[in-house]
Amino acid sequence: MSGFPLAITATGMVTGVGLSVPASCAAIRCAIDNFQETRFMDSGGEWIMGCEVPLEQPWRGRTKLIKMASAAIQECLSGNQKVVPEATPLLLCLSEKDRSGRVFDDDNQFFLDLQEELKLQFHPKSRVIAQGHVSVAVALKHARELIQELNLPHVLVAATDSLLVGPTLAHFEDKERLLTSQNSNGFIPGEGSAALIVEPATANQVNQLVCVGLGFGVELAHIDSEEPLRADGLTAAIKESLDDAGHGESLLEFKITDIAGEQYQFKEASLAFSRINRNIERDEFDIWHPADCIGEVGAVIGLVMLAVLKAACEKAYTKGHQVLMHLGNDDGKRSSMIIAWRSSGGSHGE
Repeated sequence: MSGFPLAITATGMVTGVGLSVPASCAAIRCAIDNFQETRFMDSGGEWIMGCEVPLEQPWRGRTKLIKMASAAIQECLSGNQKVVPEATPLLLCLSEKDRSGRVFDDDNQFFLDLQEELKLQFHPKSRVIAQGHVSVAVALKHARELIQELNLPHVLVAATDSLLVGPTLAHFEDKERLLTSQNSNGFIPGEGSAALIVEPATANQVNQLVCVGLGFGVELAHIDSEEPLRADGLTAAIKESLDDAGHGESLLEFKITDIAGEQYQFKEASLAFSRINRNIERDEFDIWHPADCIGEVGAVIGLVMLAVLKAACEKAYTKGHQVLMHLGNDDGKRSSMIIAWRSSGGSHGE
């Protein structure tokens, strides 16, 4: 990662299939979902399926987002006792500001209310990153800069989001993006929260999940455009992440993506990989997409993917130690990360 890889040393997660990282990851590993009828109805008069987080009280909207974020952050902080919140910036990932049905307008006030819920105060360099799916990649970029410039030992990244909101569902149904009784090419909406601690990766430390490469791109033929899809944006992001990691695609052993069920995403992922997959013949290349179990969770999905990878590597059920991870927004923003697991059996992140 430009000679400065970041290690993910603790995670927290609240999803529709589990209120902790172990519970959520076990369900995702077993391909267990929690898709149920919601209180929302589609235009055909059928109940919309969704994946709701079952908290102890029936909180909704803004309050539920804060409660979920608080739970994920607390789990994450309990996993790394060395973190001092006052000396640790919190990079809070949220949905895009222009997304239909967003349940709050003031991101800074939301951040302050989250601190109040946690009874914690974070570093003054904390910030909100309201960029949807790609927020996690933007957050890691900022985390690297903060650690390098301020010599910080840790940065906390968190996300909270929900698509189980009436105006949001109506918008995506109108765009024929939602899986309903009238549309089979769509996603199942979900909600959740996740958090992770990042710190400088050390060469002598083992059993670490490390982000070694980061890349960005812009797709002009995004899902709402009428341009022919060539996956230029995602291809550019993947190539930049490989350059940042300092190695070619031949080392990659499987990938994890934010695909949530729409044909556009599968086509884009396939096109992009075919344009960088030129140096090796593979018998298989596994593709993981956790949204199959938790639904489309917006800005949370990137952190969920990293938490899933960390748990899988720790329990040794991955298909390798060099992973391609990529995400994309509806407006065309794309990001890619090269993730490596450095185990006691040898370094896999170089």
